[in-house]
Amino acid sequence: MALLQRFIFLLLFMMTYQLLPCTGSILEEEFTEELLLKPLPDRKVLAHFHFQTKAPPSSSNGRHHHLFPKAISQLVQKFQVKEMELSFTQGRWSYERWGGFDPMPSNNAKPPGVELWAVFDVPQNQIDASWKNLTHTLSGLFCASINFLESSTTYSAPEWGFPPASRNLRYGTLPREAVCTENLTPWLKLLPCRDKSGLSALLDRPSIYRGFYHSQRLRLISTGPGLGGMAGIILEQTLTVVLQPNGRRTIVAHSGEAPVQPSWSMSSIFGRKVNGRCVLAKSSNVYLQFDRGLAKELKNHQNENKDSGTNNLASEDFWNNPGFELSVKPDGVFEEINGLHSESSSVLYKFSMEKYSESEPCDLSFKWKIPVVWSCKQAPLHATRFLMGSGNERGAIAISLKSTELTEGFLGANSVDDGCKVQVNIFQVVPWYVKVYFHSLRVSVDQQLKAPADVIEKIHVSPSKDKVSPGVMEMILKLPCTVKSASLSIDFDKGFLHIDEYPPDANQGFDIPSAVISFPKFHASLIFPKDDSLNESPMLSKFQQKNPVMSYTEVLLVPLTTPDFSMPYNVITITCTVFALYFGSLLNVLRRRVAEEERLLKSKAATKTNRLSLLLSKLSAKLRGKPWEPPSSPQPTSSFISSKLVLRVILVAGIAMVWQYYFS
Repeated sequence: MALLQRFIFLLLFMMTYQLLPCTGSILEEEFTEELLLKPLPDRKVLAHFHFQTKAPPSSSNGRHHHLFPKAISQLVQKFQVKEMELSFTQGRWSYERWGGFDPMPSNNAKPPGVELWAVFDVPQNQIDASWKNLTHTLSGLFCASINFLESSTTYSAPEWGFPPASRNLRYGTLPREAVCTENLTPWLKLLPCRDKSGLSALLDRPSIYRGFYHSQRLRLISTGPGLGGMAGIILEQTLTVVLQPNGRRTIVAHSGEAPVQPSWSMSSIFGRKVNGRCVLAKSSNVYLQFDRGLAKELKNHQNENKDSGTNNLASEDFWNNPGFELSVKPDGVFEEINGLHSESSSVLYKFSMEKYSESEPCDLSFKWKIPVVWSCKQAPLHATRFLMGSGNERGAIAISLKSTELTEGFLGANSVDDGCKVQVNIFQVVPWYVKVYFHSLRVSVDQQLKAPADVIEKIHVSPSKDKVSPGVMEMILKLPCTVKSASLSIDFDKGFLHIDEYPPDANQGFDIPSAVISFPKFHASLIFPKDDSLNESPMLSKFQQKNPVMSYTEVLLVPLTTPDFSMPYNVITITCTVFALYFGSLLNVLRRRVAEEERLLKSKAATKTNRLSLLLSKLSAKLRGKPWEPPSSPQPTSSFISSKLVLRVILVAGIAMVWQYYFS
């Protein structure tokens, strides 16, 4: 008996030991939630939510996920997605006011509507089929019209103009796609705590969609399969929104100074407070970031007021400064190590949400004490795009590049060297009905026309095919460091669509997707001191990566020749009316029974004129001096008295009465 017990104990121990790796793989799934708040120069506040769910590689073909959404895991496994990004954006990021030389606009500023790109790990002949299946799956998953991207006229295959450069890349946009709560709700369902607890509870729908800019993004990266099993996946969900604080009262320090920016708090901009962290999150932090320009202005003001205590915003005694006031003491203060080409560095304040609960919620508030005016760092060149020409036959697309303070400062210092060049990559997709003439490309630098070969280092053009594929243009420009302005223009003809190809709002115009302008030699990154808490932050780790500065241009609205859609309606209605009258009369004649109708009419007329005929017969007999005899049952043919006969009898009777009365 004892031997049997020892055998059973040994068997259970071995089974437990074998199950430990599977249990460990489930526990290795991680979820983190972070929120970045940043004051903007134009009296607004930037809120950036960052959620990351990580699933490590598995040695088994299938597994039960503890935190990672199963729908995303199945999507990656079925369509062999190596990397993918999907964004829903409402509004346009203002690069002039909110900055362009920063990890935030380079990574999270997206074009209006829907943008989707994916890299597949399948053979070349299966990429298009995988792309179409992926669009249908995402359309059902996020309740959007992403399935319209399955058509070959709506997506392209960039070679090197759009990062990441890969032969298995597919890129598509829907500029007119509307963004609403139907897209946000499925996005929130991918989170372990959804919007019930943690930082995601701040996502109040009216507050979010009241903002000036709203962009929700989903990005996944496949980290490679395990030993004959499933691949590891990193899922990033970000929500970037620009909100306006409810500053009803504007404080003015002096008559000649600018007004103080409105103070704000979490409850004022989101309508809610943070009731602690999500219980499934490994870490839950809120960060407050001061831009380099804002930090510089605050330090200058502290230097002017030396009696205010410390002059360092990153010191432990920072809240004694006269510039601002925080309601919550931060758990850590960090200053950027290397402010690239800047006299000041960005400052970051960290607030941990682990010590808060429903009984003691966190309501971080920020109060300005003095008026501060600053500006955000701009990209090397500010890009705008517009249309030229008039009429419904021809036109031109123009891209204008203007120098910013970064170009005038940093690049101007190297202007002595004639070999100093600024590299600009341009990626542009045009619909097939906009027939671009690539040979008409014109380039001008500082308002002087240049030969394209002198400025364009590399170009790749894929002409459009009618109703098959759009036109793609990828260019690498080399501009001198002393450039003040540059422009590119290209002519096009407007095509004609079939009546079935027009959208319901055809008179509004047709959209040309945003062009992508990138600067590969310039990297937007924020490098902070090495700290264990910062190294564990996926959002800050993302900010420290050297990503090229990238921006999107405006969406162009092209009016095309539209037919008179009321004409088909008019033709259909008049044709139906003619046919109804013709066939109605024809069927009436064919199905009419004349004898029965006449018999019915005679019987009706007889009943109506029966009394009148009796009176007339009596009057006629009296005038003739003959006795009146009641008429016998009238025959069907003689019972009908026409209206002319009745009128004639009445006329004769009237003349007789007048004659008798006159001679009497």
